[in-house]
Parts: sequence; C-alpha cells; structure tokens
Amino acid sequence: MRSVTNVFIYEQNEKIFGEGPCRLLHGIDRTGSLRAAAMEMDMSYSKATAILNRAEKALKFPLTEKKIGGKGGGGSQLTPEAREFLKRYEKYREACYEANSRIYHEIFSK
Repeated sequence: MRSVTNVFIYEQNEKIFGEGPCRLLHGIDRTGSLRAAAMEMDMSYSKATAILNRAEKALKFPLTEKKIGGKGGGGSQLTPEAREFLKRYEKYREACYEANSRIYHEIFSK
C-alpha cells in the first residue's frame, strides 16, 4: 500500500515540479504536441503553458523545443535536459514511495 500519492519538488517553499508537470511532459513526448498533451489531461492550453513556463523558470533550463508549422504542422518535443530531469524525478519519486512505505509499516504495523 502506498500512502503517498504525490511527490513534489520545492524550492524556497514554492512547488516547482510534481506529478502534473511530469504527466504533461510525458504527454508531450508521446503526442509531439503541448496542445494534445493538455487536451489528454483535460487542461487548457494556457494552463499547460503556464505550468511549463513556471517549471522552466525555476529549473533554469528549457523543457521543450517548439517546431513552427510547415507541411507537417508544428509541435513540441522534450529537450535532452527535460528527459534527464524526468528520469531523475521519477527515480526520486520511487525512492520517496519506498521510504514512505517502509516508515509507514514501521509505525503502523504490529
């Protein structure tokens, strides 16, 4: 049983990254589009853009690269830094789940 559902990264008491941005980035990676990823999450495009902008400002590196229109249309893809950050965030998240589970069982098990 996991008693932790969300793992966030904070900087100076401000949430800068968590499950929402993580899911959004995976959606962009899967669909090649910020708009499509936002739609999958029932989120407005402007909210998705704001989430990415806030995370990029706090992390100090771009998370996506935008392709402008053309024959195949525009789109977005993850930057190499974003891919590396996602791997590290997910490793951190899993470690938090494991530590939380261990502590939960130490405290609440017989």
